[in-house]
Amino acid sequence: MTEYPQTERTTALRMRERMSYDREAAHAILDEGWHCSLAFVRDGLPQVLPTLHVRLDDTLYLHGSTGGRMGLAARGGLPVAVTVTHLDGLVLARSQFHHSANYRSVIAHGTATLVTDEQEKRRVLTALTEKIGAGRAAQTRGPNDRELAQTAVLALPLVEVSVRSRTGTAGDDDEDLDLPYWAGVVPLRVTAGLPDPAPGVRVPVPDHLRPAVSRWLTPTPLRGRYVHLEPLDLAHTDGLFAALGGDEQVWEHLPSRCPHTRAQMADVIRGILAEYEAGRRVPYAQRDAVTGELFGTTSLYPEERVRALEIGGTIVARPRWRTAVNTEAKLLLLTHAFEVLGARRVTWQTDVRNLRSRAAIERLGAVPEGVLRGNRNRKDGSARDSALYSMLAAEWPDAQKQLTSRLLRGAETR
Repeated sequence: MTEYPQTERTTALRMRERMSYDREAAHAILDEGWHCSLAFVRDGLPQVLPTLHVRLDDTLYLHGSTGGRMGLAARGGLPVAVTVTHLDGLVLARSQFHHSANYRSVIAHGTATLVTDEQEKRRVLTALTEKIGAGRAAQTRGPNDRELAQTAVLALPLVEVSVRSRTGTAGDDDEDLDLPYWAGVVPLRVTAGLPDPAPGVRVPVPDHLRPAVSRWLTPTPLRGRYVHLEPLDLAHTDGLFAALGGDEQVWEHLPSRCPHTRAQMADVIRGILAEYEAGRRVPYAQRDAVTGELFGTTSLYPEERVRALEIGGTIVARPRWRTAVNTEAKLLLLTHAFEVLGARRVTWQTDVRNLRSRAAIERLGAVPEGVLRGNRNRKDGSARDSALYSMLAAEWPDAQKQLTSRLLRGAETR
C-alpha cells in the first residue's frame, strides 16, 4: 500500500493541491524530524506538548515520563494528533499578503497507547538513541530498571496520516510584479553545530557525531612509531594546556596569544574547531605514541579543487623540538597528502622572522618560493610577511627517503 487512506480528518478544507497521502513521503518527514508536537485533550482542556519521537515500520513512538501529563493521560488509550514540520524557507513577496513559507509537514491522528512490554520499550529507546547517530547506543549505558519505570513510551499506529507541503517562490498578483521590491526565497536548514563536551569528558567526539564530508576535510587518524595524530577535540584541552600553556616562547610567532589558563586553552581549540566546521582546516592533536602524552597540534588546510593543501598551525611543546616525533608527524602528513589524497602540491607558510621554523621546513625538503608580503596579521595587529615553501608530488619520493633516513639516523627536525 503506497498511500494512506484519505479520511474526513485528513482532508484539507483549502489548498488541497498541497496535500499528499504518500506513505514514503510521510515516513521521510517523520524520520528527518527530531521532535514533534503532541496534541490531546485532558480534563476537557486542550494540551500540546513537544516531545521526541521515532518511527519503527508503521508505528510512531513518542517519548515521555510516566509521571507527566502525557504518560498519565495515556492510561487506557489517548486520542491524539501528532505533527512534525520542517521549515525549508521564508517566501518573501512584493506584497505583505503573499508572504509565505516553504515547508513539509505530517499530521497523524489516532489513539496512542502506553507500551508496557519491557522488550518493546527497550527496543524503542535503543532506536531513539540510534536516531542521533548510528552506533550511539553501543557507546552509552542503557536504562536501568528504575529509569525504565520512569520513562513512558506511547505507540501510535500510523493509519490516519496526511502530508502537506509548499515549494516554489513568491506568488505575487500580476498587478504587483512591477513593484520595485525584492521578492524570492530565503532557504532555511537545520545543521549540527560543533559538539561541546560536558564537564569531565576525556574522550574525543565519536565518529557518529562528526559530519560526513569529503576525505580532504576528514581528520583521518594517522599513526606512526613515535607519534599519533588524532582529530583535535575539546577533550584534549587539559593535555594541551599542560604541554603548551604559559610558554611564551612556543607562541612567539603564532597568531594566537599564549594561553595562561585552561579556559584560554579551550578558547584556542574552539577557534581551531570553528575553522574545521567551516571547512577551512583539518586539525590534529599530536600525541606521543610511547607515553600517551599530548604535546602539540598541527593542521592541514586543503584546496581540493586544485589538489593542493598547506601544512600549518603547528604548535609543539619545547621539549619536543628537534625530536623524532616532529619528523614523523610531517612524514605522516605528507604521506597522507600525496599517497592518500593524491595532492599535487603541499605548501608551508611561516613568519619571515621565524628563522627556526624556516630552517625546519627546509630540512623537510621543501623548496622556497619567495615571500608573501603582508598576507597575514601578527597577534599585535601588524602585517606579517610570510616565507612560502612548497613540495610537488614529483619531489615527494626523494623527500620521503630523506625523512625516513633521518628518522633511522636520529637526526630530527621540528
